[in-house]
Parts: sequence; structure tokens; C-alpha cells
Amino acid sequence: MRKISLAILSLSFLVACKTQKTATGVAIKTVAITTVDIDLNNVIDDKVSVEMTPIGFTTATATFYIPKTVPGTYSTDNYGKYIENLKALDANGNELTVTHPDDNSWVIDNAKSIAKITYLVNDTYDIEGTHDVFSPAGTNILKGKNFMLNLHGFVGYFKEHQQLPYTINIAHPSDLIGNTALTDSNIAADNDTFITKRYFEVTDNPIMYAPENNATFKIGNMEILLSVYSPSNTLKASDLKDEMEKMMLAQKAFLGDVDVTKKYCILLYMSSMQNDANGFGALEHHSSTTVVFPEMMPAQALAKSMKDVVSHEFFHILTPLSVHSEEVHNFDYNDPKMSEHLWMYEGVTEYFANLFQINQDLVDEHEFYKRILGKVNGSKGFNDSMSFTKMSKNILEEPYKGNYINVYEKGALIGMCIDLIIREKSNGEHGILDMMKDLSAKYGVDKPFIDAVLFDDITALTYPEVRTFIDTHVVGNTPINYTNFFNKLGLSMQSKEAKTGYLLKDMQTPYISADQKTKEVFFLEDTNSFLTTLGVKPNDRLVSINGTDYNLKNIQALVGASFGWTPGDDIKMVIKREGQEITLEGKVIEPMGKTYTLVPDDLPATDKRVVLRNAWMKG
Repeated sequence: MRKISLAILSLSFLVACKTQKTATGVAIKTVAITTVDIDLNNVIDDKVSVEMTPIGFTTATATFYIPKTVPGTYSTDNYGKYIENLKALDANGNELTVTHPDDNSWVIDNAKSIAKITYLVNDTYDIEGTHDVFSPAGTNILKGKNFMLNLHGFVGYFKEHQQLPYTINIAHPSDLIGNTALTDSNIAADNDTFITKRYFEVTDNPIMYAPENNATFKIGNMEILLSVYSPSNTLKASDLKDEMEKMMLAQKAFLGDVDVTKKYCILLYMSSMQNDANGFGALEHHSSTTVVFPEMMPAQALAKSMKDVVSHEFFHILTPLSVHSEEVHNFDYNDPKMSEHLWMYEGVTEYFANLFQINQDLVDEHEFYKRILGKVNGSKGFNDSMSFTKMSKNILEEPYKGNYINVYEKGALIGMCIDLIIREKSNGEHGILDMMKDLSAKYGVDKPFIDAVLFDDITALTYPEVRTFIDTHVVGNTPINYTNFFNKLGLSMQSKEAKTGYLLKDMQTPYISADQKTKEVFFLEDTNSFLTTLGVKPNDRLVSINGTDYNLKNIQALVGASFGWTPGDDIKMVIKREGQEITLEGKVIEPMGKTYTLVPDDLPATDKRVVLRNAWMKG
């Protein structure tokens, strides 16, 4: 890595594209750069100041945008709502006329005179009860302690300059380290400089500033950085390093020669839960992932969740990062056109995040079968007759938006079924991973596919039976009969009583859900002994627990709080049943519930079902 001083770097901060001549008279073309300065030192009223020096304009007006939607979230979040006091100034410091027609855009008059744009940025973590921004895609401003810079919340763009370079200068406390996959070209301890080729790279590279709490390791030629922010300093990156390294080594062994980045960052933010992030999970990027979990989460549960969540995000290097449509490649942050293929981007990715663990001996068969059945059970909470391609194309709108979580349930099962069809037709020699590698070879990071053509490509790479399945169950609205696929593997379903979580049967199957319209949390048909003993019935609406009100806005906080419950604790739950509020009081008990498992049939090793099963899990 070569450090470049700010003095040398400033020579390239041009106002517009132009051609210069060298001393020898040879013409060279220079590229205009948008410069952004972010000040993390002078935080006032929990706001950060941003100053942008844009490239010159030739039009009478110019429209400045902050994203409405960002890749990977599949939601409308309106990050412009967190921008205040935006001003456009000319070279003499005079304010230009600015109008603000909607949450995410500002129209500036006399655009040819724009020399600078300034504004303040609010964060999302400490006001999460007021919006729907998913925490791993959100922002944090905690003066002197932590800054989570998902840069789509701090840096905007002009459409005419979107494909041109950005230079991001960040002034920060010297005791906070900027953790990112980007390269810092500034040698100063309290200033960082990052250069990107275009606006997409700005939004694709989150930065977390926090006290040093890092661990690094190598996976082949790839450097992995694990950075942790723990408010009470109870969790060290070194506590997670061995498990993360073991997992990612297994992922690399599973993937084989797929390698699209030289550095990969895992940015883990542990929430205090007090006016703090409460949307848990992760958001993928080409060379990093942001992760949010509650700090109170037990170590064993955190390790398992990190394994599941980070493995999912890392597998996104296959899709959509390497295999993606034009809608993803040319993403419009303020008028997004969604792709039909969430079944692949999220579903197949989630399938790989589970399959690789049995393939690489990180879990046993019993655990793997439990996860697959968890997906089956989880999918039952959604519309099983909804076309997956239609849902994906319209995912920002209801009723499709309310079924988004099913991409991790039924979407993963779609991946499993396609895998089994390919395995069966190829006598166990090939599977869906081979299909994805073939698609990656045909397309890749810089070459998107046409949305309507993908299924033709898949058919050409696999078998007609795969296309029949897709037309029937992915494009079509016919529910999948999973028993037929389990029979092909010589697996039968059995039930038994087992320990569960208080609000989750397992990490994939909840006992609660939420009404997208009323925002009420309600209890599902499936339940456990803790809930039934307390007096909870299916479809009861949850009002509060131990004095804290809960709804869709803070359902993640509810689940997080349940991790801290222990048998013998007093519990007071207010529910609404048939319009009447009822108070349920009692003690927390160890929850038990009926769980289902897949059990191998008693078959000889040479049976074709056993052969297919082994190829499926270990091929």
C-alpha cells in the first residue's frame, strides 16, 4: 500500500473534465473528481457536518440526491429525511436558491455557480422507533465513541456525475480507527482519504470508526478484517476470530476457485439496546458486510448467529455481486427498478449458507435436517401461492413487501429443489453450485444478465426438468410438495418434544409475527410450553411485556430482550384478545415445544436414494 500526501492528492481535485498539456506538448486527459469532507470531530446535537465540492455544471439547475433505496435492502428508506440545513454556495460564499420537492432531492438554481454544498446528517440508530431503516443499513453518530458510516446516509450525488470518481476525506478522533475495505491514502492519524471510481463504490464500502478492537486472518489470498464495536467493551474481536476463521476457511473450500476480492471486512456493531440499533442481521457489500446484534446476546447464540449471518453475506460474492441483472448493475437509488430474481440473490445464497455447513462438517446431519425443516415451517407463514418472480419484481409494494422474509425460507428451499433436480439428473455429479459458477463465468462482476433471459440460460446449463420446476413453482404459483423431494433422499418426517427459545422455536422459526398494516405483534399457531403456561393463545396481539410496549417497529428488540430471560423470572404480559386487553402474569419457565425432524429411512448404502442424499450433502 502506497501512502499519498494530501498536497500531492489535491492536484487532482479539478472542477471539471478538461485536457491539459505537459511540458512536451503532449495532451493528457484528466478526470473530474467530486470531493466530500466529513467532520467526525465537531459533532453538534448528534449531527455530523458534510461539505461537498462537486464537479462543474453546464445546466441552469442541478438536482442533488440522497438515496431513497440502496442495493440489498429491498425497502424504501428515504435517507434524505436525515439531512438538515442543506445549502448550496457560490465561490464567494453566497447562498444559491434551493428547493426541496421531496424527502430525497434538492433542486439548486444557477447551477453553473455551484462551488460547494453543505449539510448536516442525523443518524438512525438512536431513533429507530420512528422509522423502518434496517440497522445494518443505518447510521450511527456517537460522539467520540462510534460512527457507523453507511455512506449512502452521508454522501449524495448528482445523476450527471454518478459514474465519475469521488474523494472522501474524513476528519476523526485519533483514537478511533476507520475500519473498511477501502484503502486510506492519508498518513495522518486523525484524517483519512478514500478514493472511489464512482458513486456506487461510495455506497458499497461502509466504514466503522471505533476504538481498536480488530482481528485479522488470511483465507487463501484474501485478507479478512473482523472489527467489533462493543459499548461496554465486553466482546473482543479475538473472541470470535477462531470461529470466523474456521467458518470462512470452510466456505472457501466449498466454493473452490471463486475469489472476487483481496480484502473482506466484517463490521460488527453490538447494540446496547438503549436508544440504539434494534434491527439485527447483516447487509452485504462486494468486499464487506455490516452486522448488528444485541450486546446482551449470550456468547454461544452470538457465535451461531455470526456463523449463519456472515456466511450468508459472504456467499453473496456469488450472487448478486458476481451474477446479477441490469437492474442491480445500474441501480437507480431514487427510482429503483427491481429484478425478478430474489429467489437466487437471497434464496440460493441462504441455501448455500446452510449447505456448506454440512458439506464441510461444521454441523451434523440432524442439525442440517432441522434447518431445512425450519425453512419449510417458516415458509408456511407466508403466501405459498404467490409467484416468486412477481413478488421480487414488486418487492417494494404490498402485498409483496410483506412476504419479503420468505426469500430466506421458501427461496432457500427453491435452491434446494433445483439442486436436487440437477443432482438426480447428473447422477450426483453436479449441483446448483456448478450452475452458479457457470453463470458467473458467463457474466461476472462487470457484465449483468438480462432479467427475462436468465431462465433460458439456466435451462441451457442444466436440464429441462429444472425449467419445468421454475415455470411451475417460481414463475408459477403452485406450492412445492417438499415431501416428494425428501422421498427422493430416503428421508421421513418425525416429531418430538424439545427445548426451544422463548419466542423462537430455533434461530429460523419464530412463534411471533407482525401485521404489516396495523404494526401489531401477534402469536402464531405453533407455540411452546412457556407461552401456553402463561396463557397465550394463537392470534393474541401483544401489547407489552414487563411495562415495555412492543410493535413491528421494535420487534427485533423484543426478540433480543428474550435472550436475557431466565427460568424463575417474573413476567407480566399484556395482550389483546378479540379487542379486549388481558394481563397475563407468571414465571418464566424453560420452554419446550413440538419439533419435527427428518429421519433417514433404513436403506442399504447402495440404494439410489442414499447415493443421492450423500451426493447432495457431500458432493
